[in-house]
Amino acid sequence: MVKSINALSPKFTTHADGSDAVLFMQELVGETDGPTIGLSAAIHGNENTGAQAMVDIFRALKDVPLKGRILMLPVANARAMAVNRRFTPIDELNLNREFPGNREGNYTQQLAAAIASEFLEKIDVHIDLHAGTDRPTVDYVYIWNDEKLSRAFGSKILYRPAQGKEGTVFSGTTKSITIDKRNIPAVVIELGGGIVDQTPYVKRTVDGVLNMLRHLGAIPGDVKPAPKQVVVNSIATIRPTQGGWLEPLSPPLGEIIRKGELLGRVVSPYSFKTLEEIPTPFDEGIMILSHLSRNLVESGDYGFMVGDMKGATD
Repeated sequence: MVKSINALSPKFTTHADGSDAVLFMQELVGETDGPTIGLSAAIHGNENTGAQAMVDIFRALKDVPLKGRILMLPVANARAMAVNRRFTPIDELNLNREFPGNREGNYTQQLAAAIASEFLEKIDVHIDLHAGTDRPTVDYVYIWNDEKLSRAFGSKILYRPAQGKEGTVFSGTTKSITIDKRNIPAVVIELGGGIVDQTPYVKRTVDGVLNMLRHLGAIPGDVKPAPKQVVVNSIATIRPTQGGWLEPLSPPLGEIIRKGELLGRVVSPYSFKTLEEIPTPFDEGIMILSHLSRNLVESGDYGFMVGDMKGATD
């Protein structure tokens, strides 16, 4: 069983209102030795599906036999999530591009440095939960350096990225602590988001993470086999060039879209005229991110993500 549960809140700076800026973490320690598995969410403040799932993951884990330790960082960017913003509202920086951070830098750089030293440097496996922000919805899992662990989450679509990605676990101009420096297993899950009920996405996140923990031997139980999966090597992000109502026309996430089919259209809220039609970029693609409802967008907003089925594998 879980031997102890500890709330950890290391301070990294002080807010202008006099309150301490801290990381909020929960530590679950098992009765037997094993690796420390880190779970993080809400690196982007408007991606709270993973943070919601953390509540249920914690409830599920606290009463089961646990091998090793689980270190949970349920809200990596608390200030951003509090105001439903992608970036930190204090300095408008993207936390996911500031690692490994700087203890003497601006607020987001100090936050990144604290996450690096108090979380990323202390774990042996990293599972990072992202979503499709507060408007579009997304569904895929990155394969980085542990394919079996990525597959164990159970998503239909996986993405094997090229070199040069940036963020908490990606290589690039921002060096990854988990991969470049420590070379520990790391998985990024992109699931949920949008102006739709998050309940099914939260449940899938909980079920998927628990299956990953069973795969790692941290909790008992049989590992649920993955469904039929497809691995894409290229993903196109398509952004509207006009602002207005974005009306989705694409198939559901995980379904095929072919050349000549429209992803969506932008319609003026004022004149009701179609301002733009957005075609799919590939001869054969698979839907990865989409607006599932009619949403108001500016030009350059996230619109759609489509995986290229050319060169895709099982």
